[in-house]
Amino acid sequence: MNISKIYIASDHAGYEAKIETKNILESMGFCVVDLGTNSSIESVDYPDFATLMANNLKNSDEFGVLICGSGIGISIAANRFSHIRCALCHNSTLARLSREHNDANVLCFGARVVGKDIIKDMVEVFFATEFSGGRHEKRVEKLGVCRCS
Repeated sequence: MNISKIYIASDHAGYEAKIETKNILESMGFCVVDLGTNSSIESVDYPDFATLMANNLKNSDEFGVLICGSGIGISIAANRFSHIRCALCHNSTLARLSREHNDANVLCFGARVVGKDIIKDMVEVFFATEFSGGRHEKRVEKLGVCRCS
């Protein structure tokens, strides 16, 4: 998979997990752009960071990671944008299937829901898995803007 850049963002609840995830991605050799937030102390609004992600993620070789407390709010906010397919995952199986079947371009999880080992597994699997196309391509196209190759 050709990935030029990975954007990462979180709200205050996801800040620590964001730092951990950023370190994992950089250790895998990816160019990571941190869109914030920059503290776990100051309360911020997750829709603002989902919007920031959507406004930055423009090319088919760019991907993202979004994190909030549960993952639910920030994934809902991100999926309002037609070029975003944000997959809320809780394990590596969902991370793999979100790429294979749904051509997800943003991995999302809840910092209060999954631990460090699960995060590492999901990140490694998500960013190593290709979209399988085939019968899944027509379904993804029905979602709107298709990033299918």
